[in-house]
Amino acid sequence: MNSSQIQALMPILMLSLTAISLMIQASIKRNEKAAFAITFIGILLALWGTEYAREFVQPVTILLQVDTWTLFFTALILIASLVTVVISKDSFSPEGERKEEYYLLLVLSALGAVVLIQSSHMASLLLGMELMGVSLYAMIAFPEKGLRPLEAAVKYLVLSGCASAILLFGFALIYAATGELSYIGIGEKAAIGYERNPLLIMAGTAMVTSGIAFKLSLVPFHMWTPDVYQGSPTPVTGFLATVSKGAVFVALTRIYLDAHLYQYESFILALSVMAIFSIIIGNLLALLQNDIKRLLAYSSIAHFGYLLIVLIAFTKSGMSNEAITFYLAAYILTTLAAFTVIARVDKGDPKISKIEKFEGLFWRNKIQAVTLSVAMLSFAGIPLTAGFMAKFFVINVAIDSASWVLLGGLVIGSAIAIYYYLRVIFSMSKASDIDNCSQDYFGNITAILLTTLILMLGSWPDPFIAYASGL
Repeated sequence: MNSSQIQALMPILMLSLTAISLMIQASIKRNEKAAFAITFIGILLALWGTEYAREFVQPVTILLQVDTWTLFFTALILIASLVTVVISKDSFSPEGERKEEYYLLLVLSALGAVVLIQSSHMASLLLGMELMGVSLYAMIAFPEKGLRPLEAAVKYLVLSGCASAILLFGFALIYAATGELSYIGIGEKAAIGYERNPLLIMAGTAMVTSGIAFKLSLVPFHMWTPDVYQGSPTPVTGFLATVSKGAVFVALTRIYLDAHLYQYESFILALSVMAIFSIIIGNLLALLQNDIKRLLAYSSIAHFGYLLIVLIAFTKSGMSNEAITFYLAAYILTTLAAFTVIARVDKGDPKISKIEKFEGLFWRNKIQAVTLSVAMLSFAGIPLTAGFMAKFFVINVAIDSASWVLLGGLVIGSAIAIYYYLRVIFSMSKASDIDNCSQDYFGNITAILLTTLILMLGSWPDPFIAYASGL
């Protein structure tokens, strides 16, 4: 590995250095404020490293591919991690001296997400996914008091372990058929391998797809999502919904394109079925929820169904790259805005995430109420929000590719979703004497910044679209 390749890995190196610094700091003197500062500065340095690495885009060995597209999502993941650090600051007060480990786990999980995004080989894909996942198990169970976080962590651990085993077995079958584990190598030899042994290719692809679909909580691999979202500490839920799922979808997109999976009609059919069922079932089940974190869990299932539509139509539409980039950016920013407010309301207690607990929020904290309202409107795809432009892109892609069934599912799902998103806004407008929203400056500043970004992407998207088209 030469010096330019090392420079291309600057975000990974900065996160690794941050993790080492946190371990050293905890071993010398445990101090929560010092751990927070090291984590905050370390992620900022990793963001600087993302910009620095743009001058050295290239393949780094056979395992990693550093280019402008992956660096954009690396920056987006790091921003999401930074917001998680900020909203975590006051979420674990009962834990006291144990909070340093939480910051270390968060950095390690973000490191795994970056490796996953930049992976170009099944080995680095599995390495990034497991580094991210193992840290998440501990983050979900981080609070010592209460059984819900522990229950959520055990469910995610057992089911995610099964999904990883299936994924690994799928890699083995594909390797047996093609003799390759790099994405590009699989794409070059998959057709020959299919002619020789179609069963191996079909079974391997099905297993890999199932493992990734579990990580994205696509139907029918979605049943863990509401319980884990509800039981996890709110900052961890937001991290899981943005960093973890965003990184996995970028990896899926890379595999889909580099391995030329769009050539196989049976694979496209499987993705189409998962997309439609994820959209319809996700939105229908969200209607039944009284807990806002469970509501957003089912909402995320539907949103990744929308994203699958773009992936399915990728090769048939000239706007697909911009659509994926815009939708993921809009989804991550909107989700962060929602969980920033939820974290301020529930104060680390998962029992206070019922929708009725948000009653009167407009009268207690207008900044937080406006932020959550904008987030709900963006999720629903209302004009002047980032979510509207994101869905506009998806509709254009579906029309260009003549994917009428998928387009019908999107329209029906979006119509259903409007009700439960507006229900949250209506609840906040009710008069109430409940006062459970903390008035911290960090939370309010973060909420204002995220609200501004959501509205800018929705009302003035041209600069971002121009940037995304050049990635």
